Amino acid sequence: MTEMTVHRTRLPAAIERFVLHWGEMGAVWGVNRSVAQIHALLYVSDKPMTAEDIAERLAMARSNVSTSLRELTGWGLIRRVHVMGDRRDHYEAEGDMFEMVRRIALGRKAREIDPTLGVLRACVADAKKDARVPASVRKRLTAMLEFTETVDKSFGEIMQLPASTLMALLKMGGAVERIAVGRGKKSMKSAPSA
Repeated sequence: MTEMTVHRTRLPAAIERFVLHWGEMGAVWGVNRSVAQIHALLYVSDKPMTAEDIAERLAMARSNVSTSLRELTGWGLIRRVHVMGDRRDHYEAEGDMFEMVRRIALGRKAREIDPTLGVLRACVADAKKDARVPASVRKRLTAMLEFTETVDKSFGEIMQLPASTLMALLKMGGAVERIAVGRGKKSMKSAPSA
């Protein structure tokens, strides 16, 4: 057996901590740890990096880096760029945090929510046709479908907001709730009593 020594340029502590943590979070979110670490490294890199640079910096196998880069490119989180005088492909991450989060959210919606909506719609339609399905089950399936469709519609509206508007809403925090609750109380006061 041959002993192999890996010489890698040590990352600054803050960057290494971020890359490692992003990898841990990726694993929690169901994303391969290597994919998340590569994304984190590219996100904090001030210049595009080659696959070889990434493999060396993160002490990863080149094949693992290539597979991870394809996945990140598929999500639209990184892009291939060319550097004058270098024939190799270089990669850079989407630098706009809101756009990055938007792409992640849209990707997850396409992979998780859209198929669930399809299944729920089919279940509700099948349940309506099948007398063996109790009314209470039909009611629950319909409620779940209506809730999921409402969340999907709201998500779509939120994704259309400009980043500045979304940031303003986020900064409002509890004020949004107070406005919504205040409107609800006004509606109740103005409604005619039975």
